[in-house]
Formats: sequence, C-alpha cells, structure tokens
Amino acid sequence: MLDIKFIRENPDIVKENIKKKFQDQKLPLVDEVIALDAENRAAIAEAQELRTQRNKLSKEVGKLMGQAKKDPSKLEEAEAVKAQVKAQADRLAELEQKEVELAEKIRKILLVIPNIIDPSVPIGPDDSCNVEVQRFGEAKIPEFDIPYHVDLMESFGGIDLDAAGRVSGNGFYYLLGDIARLHEAVLAYGRDFMIGKGFTYCIPPFMIHGNVVEGVMSQTDMDAMMYKIEGEDLYLIGTSEHSMIGRFIDQILPEEKLPQTLTSYSPCFRKEKGAHGIEERGVYRIHQFEKQEMIVVCRPEESRDWYEKLWQYSVELFRSLDIPVRQLECCSGDLADLKVKSCDIEAWSPRQQKYFEVCSCSNLGDAQARRLKIRYRDENGKIQLCHTLNNTCVAPPRMLIAFLENNLQADGSVKIPEVLRPYMGGKEFLEKV
Repeated sequence: MLDIKFIRENPDIVKENIKKKFQDQKLPLVDEVIALDAENRAAIAEAQELRTQRNKLSKEVGKLMGQAKKDPSKLEEAEAVKAQVKAQADRLAELEQKEVELAEKIRKILLVIPNIIDPSVPIGPDDSCNVEVQRFGEAKIPEFDIPYHVDLMESFGGIDLDAAGRVSGNGFYYLLGDIARLHEAVLAYGRDFMIGKGFTYCIPPFMIHGNVVEGVMSQTDMDAMMYKIEGEDLYLIGTSEHSMIGRFIDQILPEEKLPQTLTSYSPCFRKEKGAHGIEERGVYRIHQFEKQEMIVVCRPEESRDWYEKLWQYSVELFRSLDIPVRQLECCSGDLADLKVKSCDIEAWSPRQQKYFEVCSCSNLGDAQARRLKIRYRDENGKIQLCHTLNNTCVAPPRMLIAFLENNLQADGSVKIPEVLRPYMGGKEFLEKV
C-alpha cells in the first residue's frame, strides 16, 4: 500500500507504474483518491478551526454568564453566543462523520493501487514474459522412462488418492510409508538447513483474523486463495508468511532487534480455483499441503541484500538434494500488487523435460508493514516502516515430484542424497514395493 502523500506528490509515477503492471482500469483511481484526500484534508482543517473557535466561544459564554449576575442585559448576549456554539457543534459532528467516511473510501482505494515495482523488474503482461536469469546444475534426461509422479509414488505404496477423494474430495491425498516419511524428512531437513543459516524456527497459528489477511495480501489474492471459517472472523492460512508477518502487527521494534530472520512450518490451505492441466493434477496443485517458509523483517536499506540471500538459499538447498534448478525473474504483470520484486526458483522435471516452480521469493518493500503498522525506531529516535520479505524453503509434496524424478534410478529405486539420509533412518535408497 502506497503512502497517500506519495500519491499526492507523484501522481504521474503512480500512473506509470499502473501501466507497467498492465492494470489500466485502475488509472482513474489515482485522481479519485487524490480528490478524496483533498476533500478529507479540507474537512480536517475546517473541523480543527471549529474546535479552536468553540474553545474561545465557550470561554466567552462563561465570562458573559458571570457578568449577567450583575448586568441582566448580558444574559441575552450569552444566549446568542451559546446558539453559535451549538451550531458549530452540529457542524463539527457532520465534519467528523465526513472524515470517517472519506478515510474509509481512501483506504479502500489505497488497498488496490499496486506497489511501485523495482526498476530492475522486466516489463510484461503475464508469466509468459518472465525471464530466465541463470541455471544451477545439469538438467539431465535419463535413458529410461520416468512414470507420472502419482504412478511413481504408488510404486512405493506411498499414496492413496481414491480414499482421499472419498473422505475429502479432489485436491487431497493420503501419503503412506516411505513416501510419507520422505515428506517429513524433507521438511525436517529444510528446517535444520535454515536454522543453520541463523534463522529462528517457528510454528505459527494456522488461522488468522481478517484484518491480518487484508494486511498481508491483495483482495484479489485473498478471494482466490483463502478459506474462511463460517461464522467467525478467522481464515485458514494459505502460507505461514501470513501469520508470521501478522505477528508484528501494531509493533514498534527496537532497531537492534532487526533483522528478524524466521523459518516457519505450517500446513497451508488454498482454494486453487480454476482448471489445470494434467501435469498439475495428482499432488502438484492441491487444497492442503505443508511448507517450510523463510521470513525476514528488516530495515529498508537491507531488503535488497536479503532478497538476494533468500533465493540463493533455495538454490543451495535444492542442489544439496541433487535437483537442478533455475532462477526465473517475474515480470511486472506477474507480480502481486504488494510486491516490489519477485523471482521463482524452478526445479527440473526430467519427465516433462522442463522446469516447474518450487519456490517463490518476494520483496514487498514497506507495503505489508504500512498496512499492519510494523515499524521500528531508528538511531535518531524516528519511527520508520520496516520492509518484509518471504521465500519458500521447501513445499512438499510438489517438491517431492522434483526429488523423485531427479533421483530415480533405472531399476525403479530412488537414491536418497547423503544430506537426507539421517532423516530417513540411514536409508540410501527407496525400494519399490
């Protein structure tokens, strides 16, 4: 969310940014919110003037009432001043109500005007314009056929989609045996990997209030993703970023406590509306999954460096599991409205012979902090807004697809990389059932 003062002083910059994001339908909102802001500031100024006058007139009434005890003619003058005070009080009540209504209108518009993107972001209308930056590891195609990921998991007796369909419907699954164990091993490895980077491990609430949802994401994303608890002001989180950033709502953090570097575990719940291709069925795009996340709350001057560190952590983690990956820079039209800059880390799929998303790293600047009032006191005692960032650490079962395909052997077994073996009871291979 942008500062109304910034919009007022830089309307052309805000409009150009909207055009870069291919959201021309929002262009009229800039002039509209500036006009509402001017009206609101005028109402505030008039109200303040009335309060000043009221104080003066109230003192005058008191003075005249005192004089009326000796001079009855002053009583009529005092009543006239009282009537003036009453008229001003009525007008002040109108202005105060107007301020509330205008402030709400302004807030609603500010929630949908997109954040200013970083100058380095490539310009394009959608994800087809995302730009590959670099690759890590050799993307190999084995000489043997690789089964579809559900068939691969079934070969280890590791998944039951039919039972999940009967119990919960499409988009759910049972993981069993070594596949379930591998699922937990990857999460535990991701947790310890981030702890080794100096991050604090957290398990947050899995439900959050509506004002926190509004603070961490756009209305469009909220409607597409979030499940609401019927009859309560609670939503199931779509990622632990939501509750982790919400932890700092209305807080003024001591500067020496920054940066806050956190790695959080949670289940995630998403509607995942819309039709998807065959490769996104199975356990690729689902309503419930688990994830280890990276969260950073820092000073503004640190956020660019942290952005670079976070996506590089993803590369390091996936390469330690023998999974080739690439970094893909997200274009302007593919950025959510709160994001300043974002990139995806995509894993190589030998079966599909292409890369697919497994991590998403984002710098949100001060957008979430402004909405949620997450601030810090700098060395001069001035209150400043923090910057917030997030990145996926590991998100099975999608990550398991990349893991199984890239570590599959010709005999149908799956090699367990050395770093993961302690979490798998020392196993070196998964054997077909």
